[in-house]
Amino acid sequence: MEFSLTVLLLISVLILLVAALYSSVGHGGASGYLAVLSFFAVAPSQMATTALMLNVLVAGLSLISYYRAKHLSSGLAWPFVVASVPAAFAGGAIHVSEKIYFVLLAVVLIFAALRLAFSGDFQVEQRASSVKLAVSLPAGAGIGFLSGIVGVGGGIFLSPLMLLMRWASTKQTAAVSALFIVVNSLGGLAGRGLRGGLDLTASIPFIVAAFVGGFVGSSYGARKFSGLLLRRILALVLLIAAFKLLVTAL
Repeated sequence: MEFSLTVLLLISVLILLVAALYSSVGHGGASGYLAVLSFFAVAPSQMATTALMLNVLVAGLSLISYYRAKHLSSGLAWPFVVASVPAAFAGGAIHVSEKIYFVLLAVVLIFAALRLAFSGDFQVEQRASSVKLAVSLPAGAGIGFLSGIVGVGGGIFLSPLMLLMRWASTKQTAAVSALFIVVNSLGGLAGRGLRGGLDLTASIPFIVAAFVGGFVGSSYGARKFSGLLLRRILALVLLIAAFKLLVTAL
């Protein structure tokens, strides 16, 4: 990736904002990073690699904050994690055409936008039901596989599933999602490394921006969640990016 200084600063600021917002709810922000990078004609392979790398950093910061706040339940998290890591590795190792990648990414961005726009301030305070392995293992594997191909951590899919099924409180969900995103992203990166798809040297400014945004957002989010207006603004950005990708692909 080669950008002018102005464009590099603009992308870095946008990544910082995305990292702050997503990390406040335990997410790594990959769908947001991919949306930002798609506006600047970055190659698909580099988009996915950069997003996964930033995911590890930002979701890792969120994971530390939620773990310290005692919101992480290892018993709740392990079935999703065990199933997702090998699936994410397999997804990351698969090479898909640019057209298919853009379509898959557009679908993910649309889902993420709807999730952000209509999530409201819904919260579940108490865990209401146990998670059956017959459900959690396939769910983790499916999310992990798609995440590895596209270059996201999968939290945007796991979080609504956990809340709708009432498997965890809101903050427990954020903590499990953070862990899920970290391991999924590492699995996806490992798969891409297997086929020679890793080049992180050009992403150093984005790493710094994501670290600052992730630190601020995760510190804030362990106590309070982001405002609905900010989520809806980001949702609009994701929809615009999805439309652009579909036009490019079709």
